[in-house]
Amino acid sequence: MEGKIRCAIIGIGRLGYVHAENIASRIKGAELVTVVASRKESAEKAARELGVEKWTTDPQDVFEDSTIDAVIIVTPTKTHADLIIRAAKHGKHIFVDKPLTETLEEADEVIKAIQKNNVICQVGFMRRFDFSYAEAKRRIVNGDIGQPLYFKGLSRDPGSPPEDYIKTSGGIFLDLSVHDYDIARFLVGDEVESVQTYGTVLVHPFMKKYGDVDQGVTVIQFKNGALADIEGSRNSTFGYDIRGEVVGTEGAIQIGSLQNHNNIILTNKGSYHDNIPSFPSKFKAAFLLELEHFIECLLEKKAPLINEVDGKIALEIAIAATDSFKTSKKVYL
Repeated sequence: MEGKIRCAIIGIGRLGYVHAENIASRIKGAELVTVVASRKESAEKAARELGVEKWTTDPQDVFEDSTIDAVIIVTPTKTHADLIIRAAKHGKHIFVDKPLTETLEEADEVIKAIQKNNVICQVGFMRRFDFSYAEAKRRIVNGDIGQPLYFKGLSRDPGSPPEDYIKTSGGIFLDLSVHDYDIARFLVGDEVESVQTYGTVLVHPFMKKYGDVDQGVTVIQFKNGALADIEGSRNSTFGYDIRGEVVGTEGAIQIGSLQNHNNIILTNKGSYHDNIPSFPSKFKAAFLLELEHFIECLLEKKAPLINEVDGKIALEIAIAATDSFKTSKKVYL
């Protein structure tokens, strides 16, 4: 492709708006030309704020617009398969927020449509683009800690999303821990053999009616024998806590911090630092970098770091984790 990549954003919630701002004003090779939202008021308001002339409530308007090169899909998971397949059939390149789809059957249909229509698809696992995780991967590839033996991941939200979100989220393992499943596979450099999960509701009773939990742990065994344990929580009242660790045969790498600024405040009552409050602040740079990578892949006609097949593998792990929780048994992939 030559010139700027003309993009449409489908879904203008909190994360959708972050992506829209990045495309509209921070990525030189891209141009935001249309905003799509399910509610007219939201679409019109976002388009006005972002300086975009076109807006619509119907994604089909975007798919049928031959001047649009790519779509950024940031909608509920249950809508992903339909939107991706329609986009691919109309020759649009696709960036879609995780998870790829809701079911493995849908994932297979999506992969078939993407490959048949020769479009590029990138899945929004932004941790691969976060400076700390990316540097950890570089160090591991460089051999700095030897062969990875064990990954530990923490994903702690500072509270539960609203009930309307939880009831369609697919559960904590698909919605939250899936990030750790992808990054564990990325850092360990091997495929998952089995998962076993445990979970409970400790703070948010309404989750029980949706078969969800607010505290969960996943134990993963990789095919090469490496292990991982991953905590997912909706109860981190002290802040947004995302950290990881990889232990190898010759050392270890600790990844990330709860500390928001590189300052320690000292007073006569003690010392403290401020904590990261939310995901937009924690991964602000990563959200920009992943979209820059997507646009670069379109301009240079190259494969993205994380594509639809990677998306399906992360989904398979998350579904196995959910099945393990429901059956109280280890599940083999």
